[in-house]
Amino acid sequence: MSVVIGEGLEAVAQRYGISRACVDTTCLQLYRDDQGCLALGGEPAEFGKPLVVDFVGGRVGHRRRFGGGRGQLVARACGLGKGVTPSVVDATAGLGRDAFVLASLGAEVLLIERVAPIAALLEDGLLRAQAAAEVAEIVARMRLRHGDSSRELEAIVADSGLVPQVIHLDPMFPHRDKSALVKKEMRLFRELAGDDDDAPRLLEAALDVATHRVVVKRPRKAPPIEGPEPRHRLEEKTSRYDIYVHRSLR
Repeated sequence: MSVVIGEGLEAVAQRYGISRACVDTTCLQLYRDDQGCLALGGEPAEFGKPLVVDFVGGRVGHRRRFGGGRGQLVARACGLGKGVTPSVVDATAGLGRDAFVLASLGAEVLLIERVAPIAALLEDGLLRAQAAAEVAEIVARMRLRHGDSSRELEAIVADSGLVPQVIHLDPMFPHRDKSALVKKEMRLFRELAGDDDDAPRLLEAALDVATHRVVVKRPRKAPPIEGPEPRHRLEEKTSRYDIYVHRSLR
């Protein structure tokens, strides 16, 4: 699916290599909404509300205030414990929610996103959050790079200057269900990102680059990514983390 760029976003289109031409009748649109936020939306009946990255309010703000701190599954999987705050590469950043949780707990986080319009949303969300006093210190620990982690992870990390103790992966899991049970937000995201058929290569790259561990988020009943067996697993009701350990973070 193609993305059409709204007026005044020529610099964004050029920076992320997004075509301004709509090649079919089902284009998604990247535009500024009434609040000045960069938004990505399509037909509401199919895709619901437009995507906007908001690190101040909404569900991210609620999770920051009431999410459970270092007891959260992502924090435990990434090894954030008493006296331990590793540096993290979120190699499949998506909308940045897990990366923000880790940064809110003190971690330096490098976000890598391969889908250009999603990377543009992340950039906009980070820029707006820098001006919000309650989260400015958190987003100062977050750096964004646009690129394909399955092919360029080592180069992107080297260029960033971050030592990647932990690499966090949340590859898109194939879903065949086209029903209303699939969240509209996820439906929009999938139109752009597709399924991560290269997940085994992504895991291999992460294992080569991470100094201490790789953690992979999966649906709770899904098989692990093809490759080496994880050392540990952490589970909740609907999701789990497969944990691949090189050496202890302590």
